[in-house]
Amino acid sequence: MLIDLLLVKMTENRKSDKDLMMGRAKIGMLGAGFISNIYMQSLRYVRDHDVMAAFSLHEADARDFAQKWDIPNFTDSMDELIEHPDVELIIVGVPHHLHATVIPKIARAQKAVICTKPLGRSAEEAKQCLDAVEATGVWHGYAESAVFDPAVMRAKQLIESGALGRVYWVRYREAHAQIHVFARSPELNGGGPMRGLGCHGVAAGRWFFEGKEPVEVFAWGDRLARDDVESEDSAITLIRFDDGSLLQVEVGWGHKAGLDIRAEIHGTDGFISTDVTGETGVRAFTVEPAGYTIEKAGIDHGWITLVPQEFITYGIHNEMDHLIHAYLSNSQPWQDFRDGLIDNAIIDTAYRSMQSRSWEKLVIPE
Repeated sequence: MLIDLLLVKMTENRKSDKDLMMGRAKIGMLGAGFISNIYMQSLRYVRDHDVMAAFSLHEADARDFAQKWDIPNFTDSMDELIEHPDVELIIVGVPHHLHATVIPKIARAQKAVICTKPLGRSAEEAKQCLDAVEATGVWHGYAESAVFDPAVMRAKQLIESGALGRVYWVRYREAHAQIHVFARSPELNGGGPMRGLGCHGVAAGRWFFEGKEPVEVFAWGDRLARDDVESEDSAITLIRFDDGSLLQVEVGWGHKAGLDIRAEIHGTDGFISTDVTGETGVRAFTVEPAGYTIEKAGIDHGWITLVPQEFITYGIHNEMDHLIHAYLSNSQPWQDFRDGLIDNAIIDTAYRSMQSRSWEKLVIPE
C-alpha cells in the first residue's frame, strides 16, 4: 500500500513488535474538540494502543466524545484525567493558551505526553513545557503534523537521496479563511496566523534544512483581508540559516477557497513542489450544497475540491503512528518539545521583526 511506502523511513529506527517495552499504550485524550476528533479518527488505524479516558471542560461534551469513539471513561475534571490509574500517555488536544498550564501537571504525575502544535503561545511558554518534562524525565512528543504529511515525507526522502543537490530555498504556504473561535484572540492564540499556521511552515522548513541552524528572521504582517480580527491576517516570514539558506513562510486568514497548503523546495540540482489541498485528484461540481468538502472550506457547492481521508493527507495518521510507537519503544521521536521551543522562538522573532521592520537575531531561551 502507498501508506506503507511512506512509512518506510519512520520504521527504520523503530524496534520490532517483539522488542516493544510495553504491550499497548494506555492513552488519555485531553480535549474533545476539533483536533481531538481528528486524532481519534487517525488512531482507529494505529496499532498497539487503547484510549482509556477522555476529558472536556463540559461533561456533556466529554460524554458525547467518549460515546462517539467508544472510550470507556470520561470526565470534566482535568486533574482526574491526568491522575487516572489506567492512563499512562496523555495526548494534549486543548487550545494553545492551556498548554503551559496542563503540561507541568502531566509531567508531575509522571505521565508521558504528546502535545499538539504550537507547544505554547510564545517561546517562554514552550520553555516552561520543555523544562517540566525534562525535570521529571517523562517521555514527550511534539505533534507537528507538517513533517508527517506524506507529500512532505516523500520530498524529504528525495532530498536525502541527494537528487536535488544542496537545498538552498524553501517556500511553504498555508492559508484559509475559517478561523477557530479561540484563534480570533491574539491573547489566546499567541498572535495571528503566523503562530497558528506559520508553525507548520517553520517546522517543515527546518526539517528540509536538517543539520543547519536558523540564525535570523525578517517578517512582515498586516490586516489586509478582514476586519473581524485584532492580529495580522496575512504574513510573510524569511528565516535565514547559518549557511545562508532561506526558508520563506507565507500564511493568511483571507483565502476564501478553503485550506491551501503548498510547498516548494529549490536545490542546486533540482526542484520539488507539493500541493496538498489543491491537486487532490478529486473534483466535483454541484448545484446543491455538498456538505463537508474539505477542512475550512469557504464554499460547499459549485466547483469543489475534495480531499480523500484528510487525516492521512495532512499527516495526522503518520504522526500518531510514529509517536505512539516511539513512546512504546522508549525511543526519540522525530519531533519533541525542543522542536516546539525552537519553532516558537522563530515565530517570536518574526513578530519582533514585524515591529522593527528589520532583520532580528534569533534567540532561543535556554
